[in-house]
Amino acid sequence: MFLMMIAQTIKSMHIGKAAKYLKDVTLKKQNFSREPGRETAMAKDILGEAGLHFDELNKLRVLDPEVTQQTTELKEECKDFVDKIGQFQKIVGGLIELVDQLAKEAENEKMKAIGARNLLKSIAKQREAQQQQLQALIAEKKMQLERYRVEYEALCKVEAEQNEFIDQFIFQK
Repeated sequence: MFLMMIAQTIKSMHIGKAAKYLKDVTLKKQNFSREPGRETAMAKDILGEAGLHFDELNKLRVLDPEVTQQTTELKEECKDFVDKIGQFQKIVGGLIELVDQLAKEAENEKMKAIGARNLLKSIAKQREAQQQQLQALIAEKKMQLERYRVEYEALCKVEAEQNEFIDQFIFQK
């Protein structure tokens, strides 16, 4: 009963004050008790039921030392995990930058290819237009040649007639 009262009193106190109070009570109880080891074990059991524990340095703790150890290990594992996630993010960031750079280069090459294709189409259209102009010029020159041929034939006929007239005029005299 006495130990239950001590546990309830300690639970409502600040940890530092509770540890001091517990030491004082334990010392007083040991002075009156015939079996100090048994009373200390009972005190630890009652405190354990109340959620208070002693660590390896005999300091009063709210958490069980095993739970504290597991918490510390979990904290270290979490730190390692966070570090690995940070490294992973750096690697992924570098990979994303590389992919973005390659995408920009691919886009530039694509634009160059489109420009070259458009230039070739433009050159082909220019050649086609030039060919049409040359064909129109050839047709015009053929028509001019035909006119000159007809004119030549007409002039040859006139010359022949004039030569014949001259020949007749010379014979008549």
